[in-house]
Amino acid sequence: MAAGLIALAAVLIIVVLFLISAIKVAREYERGIVFRLGRLLPEPKGPGLFLLIPVVDRMVKVDLRTITLNIPPQEVITKDNVPVRVNAVAYFRIVAPKDAIVQVENFMVATSQIAQTTLRSVLGQHQLDELLSEREKINAILQGIIDEQTAPWGIKVSIVEVKDVEIPQGMQRAMARQAEAERERRAKVINAEGEYQASERLKDAALVIEQHPTALQLRYLQTLLELGSSQSTTIVFPAPVDILSTFVESLRPKGNGGSS
Repeated sequence: MAAGLIALAAVLIIVVLFLISAIKVAREYERGIVFRLGRLLPEPKGPGLFLLIPVVDRMVKVDLRTITLNIPPQEVITKDNVPVRVNAVAYFRIVAPKDAIVQVENFMVATSQIAQTTLRSVLGQHQLDELLSEREKINAILQGIIDEQTAPWGIKVSIVEVKDVEIPQGMQRAMARQAEAERERRAKVINAEGEYQASERLKDAALVIEQHPTALQLRYLQTLLELGSSQSTTIVFPAPVDILSTFVESLRPKGNGGSS
């Protein structure tokens, strides 16, 4: 009787262990790729609760969430022969879990290697100015190439972003000098344009004064008013001859051809 109870307990333990090993749970963002005696089952398992045959079935879980892949810094020679050090980040997710397990040994390593080689290849076809000013265009090119190459592995690359571009110190100084020279050039052009416009306005004013001489006298009186409001104790100003001649004529005695 005791032996029978022991046997029954052993059988129950085996059944419990069997059930524990057979019951599997996959989260909402997970899928289970099942191999039965080495052969791939047609449909992934999950999400939720499902059963496997112990010893016969082997399962590999695949995460369907977006994965962030940091691309290590790469030494790149740009099209204009400038050495730069560039790193980037890629965002991708698995859209075909079976292909990600069956078509490639390690999809993370494979995607990282593809991203590194593509980064060096694409940046080597662009000049340094394009790398600094057309970042969005280069990101789109990288995303398209990497996505196309990883598509057979069931991977969808959504975003690739170039993060940091390290430029040699000598090149940084040269770029700073170039930027300073460009700013000086713009300042000189703006100054010359201002002087040209001012000369145009002076020319127009001269034409107006030529047609209306009284305007010169009004301008002269306005200048005197402005000088009178200053804090200077001594003010020296020229007296136009045409204004003085008016006073001289008024002081002359009126007679028949007499002069004084």
